Amino acid sequence: MPAQGKHRRSQSISLRRGLVAVTAGGAVLALPVIGATSAFAAPAPAAPQQAVAPASVSAQVNSAVQAAPAQHSVAAGETLSKIAREYSVSGGWEKLYEGNRKIVGENPDLIHPGIKLTLGTKTAEASPSAARGAEADRADRSERIEAAPVAKAAPAAEKAVTYTNDLDGWIKESLAVMAEHGIPGTYEGIHRNIMRESSGNPAAINNWDSNAVKGTPSKGLLQVIDPTFQAYHVPGTSTDSYDPVANITAACNYAADRYGSIDNVFGAY
Repeated sequence: MPAQGKHRRSQSISLRRGLVAVTAGGAVLALPVIGATSAFAAPAPAAPQQAVAPASVSAQVNSAVQAAPAQHSVAAGETLSKIAREYSVSGGWEKLYEGNRKIVGENPDLIHPGIKLTLGTKTAEASPSAARGAEADRADRSERIEAAPVAKAAPAAEKAVTYTNDLDGWIKESLAVMAEHGIPGTYEGIHRNIMRESSGNPAAINNWDSNAVKGTPSKGLLQVIDPTFQAYHVPGTSTDSYDPVANITAACNYAADRYGSIDNVFGAY
């Protein structure tokens, strides 16, 4: 570097020399000039990171889900009324029948053992954490609000079923008794055999066939001899073999034991 003179050089010369030095590529000489004429911008402050709110605990709890419809497999001797009472079906046996009409058929008094009845949907329990949260919420509310007493609703009286005192009513009542005891048979099968055996006359008696010769004539709507009636008599029905309901149910009980069902009988049995 040349020695400086006694007199201070003007600022313009210094600036020019600085520029020359920069042009010549002298990085060291250029720095003072740049430092004197420029200011480095301070780094921009980092943008504050947006805080992420923690997910709500309640949002993480699965709500209760609907379970598959509950079913009941019919056992021998059961009726729609009995099943509806056992499971407290809302609407009683009528609602149970309405929901299972396709599988039960047109006669609600006849349900075969083994068929599966849909009882309705039930709500599955929520997860333990949700249950605890709900329990705490209920406890908190109970401290602030005094619950009003709730009167219990009286149980709905079971609808009484009445039957007409004719062939149609006798068959329907017999089917109801048969359903309670698990005896198979349909209205059509019973009616078809009654018309062949007695033409619908409950007092009919056969005094000329081999059974009559033996002293045990066939009697009633389905022409049942006394030994068969006594052997297959269904509890809860009359012990009189001429009684229409008792005669039908005993005959159907015998037919179920020998032929599988009265529906399988198409002639003398």
